[in-house]
Amino acid sequence: MKYLMLIHQGSTPTPRDPEAWATLSQDEQNQVFADYQAINQTPGVTPGEGLETPDAATTVRVQDGKTLTTDGPFVDTKEALAGYLIYEADDLDAAIELAARIPAARMGGGVEVRPIMEWSQS
Repeated sequence: MKYLMLIHQGSTPTPRDPEAWATLSQDEQNQVFADYQAINQTPGVTPGEGLETPDAATTVRVQDGKTLTTDGPFVDTKEALAGYLIYEADDLDAAIELAARIPAARMGGGVEVRPIMEWSQS
């Protein structure tokens, strides 16, 4: 089964915020990079991409046949989705084990593990 790992940064320091990132020692920063590299090299993992902050988002809706777009953040930026990856695993326990290795999960954020639905064309 494939699982989508949605990485929520929470209060996790990232290089995107140099002041917060500087609160980590050089060893801690190196460990974060090493952990993500190891996760991306795990068999069954399809690395995803990092996402821009919510204020860069555009929401699209169609109402009465017209396309409407809205700019701006719609979630608390501390809970913003920061990235994702896909993991093909035997079961949910294996997916949870991988999610626990993602630095954001132990540094103030969280990782949502969501099964990917397989659609079949009949």
